[in-house]
Amino acid sequence: MIFSPLLTRKIMKRYCMALDLKNDLTLITEYEQWHQRVSPEIEKSITDAGITNMEIYRIGTRMFMILEADETFTFERKASMDESNPKVQEWEKLMWKFQQPLPDARPGEKWVLMKKIYGLKDA
Repeated sequence: MIFSPLLTRKIMKRYCMALDLKNDLTLITEYEQWHQRVSPEIEKSITDAGITNMEIYRIGTRMFMILEADETFTFERKASMDESNPKVQEWEKLMWKFQQPLPDARPGEKWVLMKKIYGLKDA
């Protein structure tokens, strides 16, 4: 029997999000250090929600996150899972020490979903 990688491959979605850090070099350095040692519980909460890959990039105070997720992922499901997870709540409270919302973020909103405006392979 021949298996095609196209038939066995899961459908992935990609989401791009942005957030700002507070403009304080000491806090930015500490924030990056925390991300060098993310706890297994936090990483498990990410993968349990259907996120298969996550990357965060920074320039100055602006951060950019790329999420790749399987068909089980929704932002609502992730938020619900996070609300009932004390470790995630502790992590989020700690991270807010370093983060600040984008100027056009809604009240209480941290990472803001970005709108895709171009794709080379989409043309």
